[in-house]
Amino acid sequence: MKIVIAGGSGFVGQALSDFFLKNGDDVVILTRHPKPTSPQLKLTYIEWLNADSHPAPLLEGVHVFINLAGESINSGRWDEKRKQRILQSRLKATNELLHIMENLKEKPQVLINASAIGYYGTSTSETFTEESNSVGSDFLAETVKQWEDLAKKAETIGVRTVLARFGIILAKNEGALPKMALPYRLFAGGKLGKGNQWVSWIHIEDVIQAISFLIQNELYKGPVNFISPNPVTMDEFGKALAKVLNRPHWVPTPEIALKILLGEMSLLMLEGQKVLPKKLLDHDYKFHFPTLDSALKDIFQK
Repeated sequence: MKIVIAGGSGFVGQALSDFFLKNGDDVVILTRHPKPTSPQLKLTYIEWLNADSHPAPLLEGVHVFINLAGESINSGRWDEKRKQRILQSRLKATNELLHIMENLKEKPQVLINASAIGYYGTSTSETFTEESNSVGSDFLAETVKQWEDLAKKAETIGVRTVLARFGIILAKNEGALPKMALPYRLFAGGKLGKGNQWVSWIHIEDVIQAISFLIQNELYKGPVNFISPNPVTMDEFGKALAKVLNRPHWVPTPEIALKILLGEMSLLMLEGQKVLPKKLLDHDYKFHFPTLDSALKDIFQK
């Protein structure tokens, strides 16, 4: 199988690339800064999103497009310039992928477009599934809505489109977990804000395996929640993290401190949503790490 990953140099993209290469697939990374091709690894880098780049003729015969491209939402305070870069980088990359697919003689079987459970907005009382409507009007919810609306245009050219709504992805050295673990390593960990906000999380291994699962399952289309079936509160998350790191859970961080430090971005920590992976469960996906304890033990103790 030939698989194209836009945003393949990022955290999730690298993990997916390694998985598909070990599986014997051909992997193409779309990047502004291509590296030398590695034919022995069946890995190719193709330049895109530059004025003089023309990737479409090089992408005939692709079976799967995976779009992870866009500026990280965790890269700093959300001032107006950064928010525009976060939104526009996603829209620009998705527009370019649509243009590429439109010009292919043979269309890919599926587009997997990254998204986020931020679509649902925040709540301490509601439980969201793929059947839930968005209740969010914050920056992240509005960004996700625009991003998904654009990606869904791939359906008009006959491409099955999956909107992969990621929760907090857990891995040892990448993503949010190292930042969350640092205070505990320094014996200064504790609950963030009130502690009753929900954390909908997923182990990186389940991200990879679930993407592979839905590529092979043609019943999947539309939104799919990429989170474990067992979300926890922030206080429960902190206690589990403290336990696996053998550290105390005792120094609370007040809401006002995070709001001063992170600005609007603090909603990622202080607000939350309880989200369930209804589609994955309905189609009998078996989670490798369904509980937080099993996920954290695998990450920190193996």
